[in-house]
Amino acid sequence: MLHMVLAQAQSPGPSVPGGGIGFFVPFIFIFVIMYFVMIRPQKKRQEQQKKLIASLKTGDRVVTNAGIHGLISNVKDTTVIVKVADNVKIEMEKSAITNVLKPAQS
Repeated sequence: MLHMVLAQAQSPGPSVPGGGIGFFVPFIFIFVIMYFVMIRPQKKRQEQQKKLIASLKTGDRVVTNAGIHGLISNVKDTTVIVKVADNVKIEMEKSAITNVLKPAQS
């Protein structure tokens, strides 16, 4: 009986050239492409935003992520006070500032 079981056991099939490494090459290639297309540009934008927030000062004309245009009247540790009209000031987080407008050149 044991001879019949051993006789029916299948021998291992032919191995694939390259083994398992060839299976992972496309995944590595896709990850590298995703890094350069998605992850790296996002990190650059985050670094630029941090530099922008660190360089805010009183008198800068800014645009917030809500689209509000205004003039910074006071800078605190984590917030800024933005003057949007006469006698209208809004206190908001520094992270809400998306752009600093350049002064008009005469």
